[in-house]
Amino acid sequence: MTRLRQIVDRERATALKARESWHMFTIMAEFIESTERLSDARPAVSIFGSARITPLDPFYEACVDTAQRLSDAGFAIISGGGPGIMEAANKGGFAGKSPSIGLNIELPREQSNNAWQNISLSFRHFFARKVAFVKYADAYVVFPGGFGTLDEMTEVLTLIQTGKSRHIPVILVGSSFWRGLLDWFEAKLVGKGMIAAKDMDLIQLIDEPANIVDAIFAFYEARDIEPSEEERQKMLYL
Repeated sequence: MTRLRQIVDRERATALKARESWHMFTIMAEFIESTERLSDARPAVSIFGSARITPLDPFYEACVDTAQRLSDAGFAIISGGGPGIMEAANKGGFAGKSPSIGLNIELPREQSNNAWQNISLSFRHFFARKVAFVKYADAYVVFPGGFGTLDEMTEVLTLIQTGKSRHIPVILVGSSFWRGLLDWFEAKLVGKGMIAAKDMDLIQLIDEPANIVDAIFAFYEARDIEPSEEERQKMLYL
């Protein structure tokens, strides 16, 4: 691998530096656009899950139901904008009373934008997209999924645990799917002292769409759903 300091050709080095500098502006543009488009879309719930789940899967229907209930209750729905659970989330949100938002990502395969989006943003950079998922969400609802879903789930748990983000509900949907992982968390992560026992309280495991909505409302009974000034400042450094 050629490193910038090893490049002897001054013109080539200058061109590479210019390209990298310009790349920074494309990253900034994604943050600016997401801020302008999403700042007023609150309260909101980010919903995650596999792109490979089909409309025939019970989790797809459960996600549509959950998203529409949340949308009718006043929550904008934020998803990844693609197929599978993302499509189900946007479809349910679109059918409800609040905006359905898709944070689309350019991928070599799997990702194709679904048609159920009132607000549609396109990202080339995963990290800019991940910030948008966390920054504008008042709850995380996580359906069964693969590496991407696990990444999003552990990302928000880490941010809450370390105090880099405000505390919001993180709800896993599907006891049959998640129970084994949570048992492993208890046995290995808590058991070996990798996390504190109280960190498990950051996660709720709920199956029924109506109960998911109730759990989010219950969480905010004792606190304001609007971020405090201290929380707003904290979110600047995600």
